[in-house]
This record gives sequence, structure tokens and C-alpha cells, in this order.
Amino acid sequence: MVEEICQTCGLPKSLCVCVEIEKETQKIKIRLMRTSFKKIVTTVSGFDDKEKAKELEKLLKKKLACGGTLKDKTIELQGDHRKKVKEMLKQQGYKEELIEGA
Repeated sequence: MVEEICQTCGLPKSLCVCVEIEKETQKIKIRLMRTSFKKIVTTVSGFDDKEKAKELEKLLKKKLACGGTLKDKTIELQGDHRKKVKEMLKQQGYKEELIEGA
């Protein structure tokens, strides 16, 4: 059985490093915003892939026990979670130097 080859890096799918490289090059921005009803929202932006952002949004909502949504590759979480989000992004493999805010 021949293993499938990644179109991006040319390595077999089991050895593909595209996901790790993608995480190490993305510049993530964490911001705190107030909505029109004076509610506080933490936004996380700078993702290249909408599917990866959706997976991360689900993980963050579950771990932080808060509501939120994904709008145009920007994760919006209800409440002030800047420090916790930064720690969770580092655990997921994103470089601390490329995480702006918090």
C-alpha cells in the first residue's frame, strides 16, 4: 500500500510537518473589546485556515467554559480571557513571540 503524499511539503502524510510550520509562522492577535451593550469580548485573530480556527474555537470555549463564536477567521469569546488564551495557544504549539496582546 502506497502512502499518500502531502501536496505542500512533499512528504508522506504520516511525516508531514505543514501543521507545525503553519503554527510557528502565524502572528496571532489577542484583543479585548466592548460590544454595544457594554459586554466584554476577547477576540483572537490572525489564523490562516478557517477549519483550524474552528477547531481551536471549540477547544477554547470548552476549556474556558464560556460562550463564543467564529467570525471571518476571528474567534470571539465572551468575557476577559486574554491570559488564559495566550497560555492555551502556547500549549497548542503557537510561538509565544508571535502572540500579540494579553
